[in-house]
Amino acid sequence: MDIIQALILGIIQGLTEFLPVSSSGHLEIAKILLNVEVKETLSFSVAVHGATVLSTIVVFWKDIVTITKGLFKFRWNEETKFVAFIIISMIPVGLVGAFFKDSVEELFNGNILLVGLMLLVTAVLLTLSMVIKHKKEKEITFRDAFIIGIAQAVAVIPGISRSGATIATGLMLGKRRPEVARFSFLMVLIPILGANFLDIISGSFSSDAGVGTLPIIVGFVSAFVVGLFACKFMIKLINQKRLIWFALYCAVVAIIAITSSIF
Repeated sequence: MDIIQALILGIIQGLTEFLPVSSSGHLEIAKILLNVEVKETLSFSVAVHGATVLSTIVVFWKDIVTITKGLFKFRWNEETKFVAFIIISMIPVGLVGAFFKDSVEELFNGNILLVGLMLLVTAVLLTLSMVIKHKKEKEITFRDAFIIGIAQAVAVIPGISRSGATIATGLMLGKRRPEVARFSFLMVLIPILGANFLDIISGSFSSDAGVGTLPIIVGFVSAFVVGLFACKFMIKLINQKRLIWFALYCAVVAIIAITSSIF
């Protein structure tokens, strides 16, 4: 992977991580178009995902500070409850990582047909989140956190948008839009940071892992900068109820991907 390829992939990751269009799916498509060796880019993918996590931390730093302060009061309060929700939401993706890690990694092999089919799933989820109406929006509960966590676990499949799946699930459960957006973006912090840590201690970021150090740095920086703007933009879109346009976009890209893989 050269620097230009890393820059483009980083920009795509930063933009699509927060928009409900599947960053993993777009990265797989981009790798094919850019002729990047897909079997040697796991470290790069983990790095750029880490960059968008850093973008999330910057955007939500006030919330994170408030949650941390509330947590260290060592009593049951709104902040402690929110952390408990996060922990509950991590259970499904933790199980996937513990028992199906190798199987998940095998999905990132440039299978455009799979990406296309899963983008259709993302389009359906986004559409349902706009169609299913609730008379009154409610706060997130432990049950909701676990269900949204299942959506996050399913979204490890390339083509299913993590933000799209978790936000759409929260909306279909009748939860408040600002709360769903906040929970969706913050719930991914620990799993991705954990994946980065495991990748570092396992030596996967070494230069012989298939991707040089400089491309990883370039990809990380570009994903971080673009992710800052994309995260803020997505928060506004959720509150403005404009997810249907992303459903249409995912459907169009899915049809193109499926058609190209067949013919």
